[in-house]
Amino acid sequence: MQDDPIPAITFPNGIEVPALGQGTWNMGERASEAEREIASLKAGIELGMTLIDTAEMYGEGDSERIVGRAIKGRRDGLFIVTKVYPWNASRRGTIEACERSLSRLGIDQIDLYLLHWRGEHPLADTVEAFEDLKDAGKIGAWGVSNFDIGDIEELLAVPGGRHVAANQVLYNLARRGIEYDLLPWCQEHGVPVMAYSPIEQGRILHNPELIRIAKANQATPAQIALAFLLERDGVIAIPKTSNADRAAENRDCVSLDISDEDWVALDAAFPPPTRKSALEML
Repeated sequence: MQDDPIPAITFPNGIEVPALGQGTWNMGERASEAEREIASLKAGIELGMTLIDTAEMYGEGDSERIVGRAIKGRRDGLFIVTKVYPWNASRRGTIEACERSLSRLGIDQIDLYLLHWRGEHPLADTVEAFEDLKDAGKIGAWGVSNFDIGDIEELLAVPGGRHVAANQVLYNLARRGIEYDLLPWCQEHGVPVMAYSPIEQGRILHNPELIRIAKANQATPAQIALAFLLERDGVIAIPKTSNADRAAENRDCVSLDISDEDWVALDAAFPPPTRKSALEML
């Protein structure tokens, strides 16, 4: 497989990225796993999954160090995303946190810098810091994570808030609440949605109907779950794996040709929302 190109998603600043990237949540937490994690990230890069998402929260910075080791000497063509803790997201604290992330990653610029979730610091202060970092060339763009419609509306009301370039949220077959209003809003306004935990940390892979559809398509349940997200306009899936073979398996999801009947069956097994619900988080 791997014959079909990974679909591209365009950020508001015109930068194109693959709709299938790599997540790193839980990486960097065990030294014994470091080499496997680095090898998996490198394998994913070779397969075209050049967007890598991390955060200062993951392993308290050790995930960023893993990413830094994986990308050392090959920065060109990569799109690096990381996040600032809410309690660090004051105007000064955001800038200082960014500098620490840059150091751990071993790079001069973060392509996309996200507020991990809302905290006590005013959004205006965080956005001002983001804009300063962008002007200084420390970041290419900024965005948010775990923001629902109300949060986005508040963000747009602060100076510079309309420069938001992405929203990273929990989204997978079992967590479709954003399809009611948040996803349509982001699609209408050209704000990409980054879907974290796209296979629900493995919990959905035992669903009988998902297994049936996977077998019918000579695929794995995880590949079907990823293909579901890639069918959505403006959505970037960031599965995490520490296994190079699994990275290749993830990449192969773009070559699936799933029938209309199977999509209908997936909707029956994992119903789309019919009303507004609170934004889910892990």
